[in-house]
Amino acid sequence: MAARQSVELTGDILALATIEAVATGKAEVTLVPSALEHLAAGREVVEAALAKEEPVYGLTTGLGARVTHRLSNEDLAAFSLRTVQGRAQSVGPELDRETVRAALLIHLNGRLAGGSGLSPAIGQLLADMLNADLRPALPAIGSLGAGDLCILGHLGAFVAGEGRGWLGAERGEAKALFAKAGLAPAQLGPKDGLALINSSSAGAALAALTLARLQRLHATAQVAGALSLEAFRGNLSPLHPQASAARAQPGQTRAAKELLALLEGSLLQQPGQARRVQDPISLRCLAPIHGSQIVAWEAAFAALEPETGGGSSDNPLILPDRGQIISTGNFLTPHLTLTLETLARALAHSAAACLARMSRLMVERFSGLPNNLTTLGSGHSGFAPLMKVGESLLGEITHLAQPAPLALRWGADGVEDDATHTPLAAKNLSALADRLVLLLSLELVVAAQALELAAPAQVAPRMEQALALVRSHVAPLGEDRSFSAEVMALAAGAVSDGRLSGLLDLSPAQQTPQATTSS
Repeated sequence: MAARQSVELTGDILALATIEAVATGKAEVTLVPSALEHLAAGREVVEAALAKEEPVYGLTTGLGARVTHRLSNEDLAAFSLRTVQGRAQSVGPELDRETVRAALLIHLNGRLAGGSGLSPAIGQLLADMLNADLRPALPAIGSLGAGDLCILGHLGAFVAGEGRGWLGAERGEAKALFAKAGLAPAQLGPKDGLALINSSSAGAALAALTLARLQRLHATAQVAGALSLEAFRGNLSPLHPQASAARAQPGQTRAAKELLALLEGSLLQQPGQARRVQDPISLRCLAPIHGSQIVAWEAAFAALEPETGGGSSDNPLILPDRGQIISTGNFLTPHLTLTLETLARALAHSAAACLARMSRLMVERFSGLPNNLTTLGSGHSGFAPLMKVGESLLGEITHLAQPAPLALRWGADGVEDDATHTPLAAKNLSALADRLVLLLSLELVVAAQALELAAPAQVAPRMEQALALVRSHVAPLGEDRSFSAEVMALAAGAVSDGRLSGLLDLSPAQQTPQATTSS
């Protein structure tokens, strides 16, 4: 068994690759000494506030509508436990192993600046839990995006030895799993309960893992689009650097550069080889369409980064260097929700163009290829039924791209009167990505058949590789048959495992091929 990577947690912003490595169990974590020092410094501020008997929200007062209720000194530790017990209320299907591990990682890393006042021993325990693959069962439904309190309540209760969870593949009661892992549940002190629930780490985990997958899916979408261009004998002049420079829409220049790199060596890069002077928009405007999803992804990633580290989302917030505790609104995540929803809309737009390219390849008057890409005559359906599947997928993608509802809240007697629904936006984006994998697989199957029927004298080497990868899962169309199992195999194989996305070289050394301006 290969040795696991080691990731040092400092409290700084986490890279998506780091989150994925820990989430999948390929990496273990260690807390650097400075991180433990920051935890200790934050805890000192908490202890000092307790000694002075200062009124501090969630420490010496109740929560929500109970903010004006002063806690007795004897009740402080018990209140911390009740905080997690009372908020372990989420319901529905459990978050999967990778998402829970990512949430644990993000939650722990976000506490390392000392802003939560979490006890250092509990910070170390969270790291030990990750390394042992000891994790709580987290029901997925219950967060409004104003901190994932009711989901993370289950985390806090589990850390205290209550509830159910997992040790590797074994499910059981918390105390029994801790014992098998050689660990002991935490004794929660004042403020620890709030520190264990007061973040958006569940929604951030869903978003991070989805953004990592969508980064690869963008490359796969570029490969599929380039394969369709090759099969259609598309006009590459819209990809010319001067075309992009003339009205540089965001992301267009990069998308065009990537497509030209994929089509380097194609006969289409020679004058007079394109089928038409002007192609349908789904082919002609690939660069601005895919460019928009690049920009939307970058905006979502920028909004996610602060949630993974580099600061604190806690309320109240501990300022160790000033010895102060202040109230904040850092737990609310409207910008992350908005950028995730914008990315979903950009992907829905790309999905519609993907389906349009498939249809154009299957119509003889557009592509010059046999209708439905079958040579066996009108008594055969060819790929026509796949368009129904594609339309069904596009319907689901479009539905999932709708924004989360905006509604006036009246929580905590009117104190909690806004919500962002970030976990809902992240869940919808993840489900959208699942369907996009299948739709791109359909385009790849159709484009592969079209390219073989077109039989150009010269094909871009990377498109030959793409064709071979498709054919490793899906045989050419002959007699009508079911493609369901083959499409699913392609989706789970070359589309999802990185082989197709790997055809797009994103290294800085990549040279930009020149597109012809002639049709």
